[in-house]
Amino acid sequence: MGAEELAPLAGLAELRAEPKPDCIAASGLPDRYRMLSRDMAVRSLRMSGAALSLTQVNDIFRRTLVGGRVVVTHGVALLGEEALHGLLRDGAQFDAFDTGNDPHGEHDFGAIEHGGVRYFWKIDYYDRDFIYGSPDPADPTVTARVLTIMRAEEY
Repeated sequence: MGAEELAPLAGLAELRAEPKPDCIAASGLPDRYRMLSRDMAVRSLRMSGAALSLTQVNDIFRRTLVGGRVVVTHGVALLGEEALHGLLRDGAQFDAFDTGNDPHGEHDFGAIEHGGVRYFWKIDYYDRDFIYGSPDPADPTVTARVLTIMRAEEY
């Protein structure tokens, strides 16, 4: 992917190549700050004394993007910064969960319409180094999340 193709997202995030050639990771903060943000979020959750369910942790991540990364496919990256912000906003506001799109009640997938185009978003769970799967997706102290956004036809 050339620099010209990445230019639409340059103002949004630090971009890093991901293993899939047609995907990029977009993060609003450099790694050292993102980890600090996740640690601060985990401490505040612990201080509240309430254990959160996997559904609640996913909803918090989807709405704040604290505790993980956002990955967009090539087709989404080409939309530009304004459209990506709109997609992130639509994903954060998504609440049409039902047994068809959320059979396990985890709030980890959604389909949204934006600008007359259908998009999917999906949350996956990794260890804190983003190498292996998480040993316990409901525990933010051992889990880093990845929110992937793609055009439906890219699935």
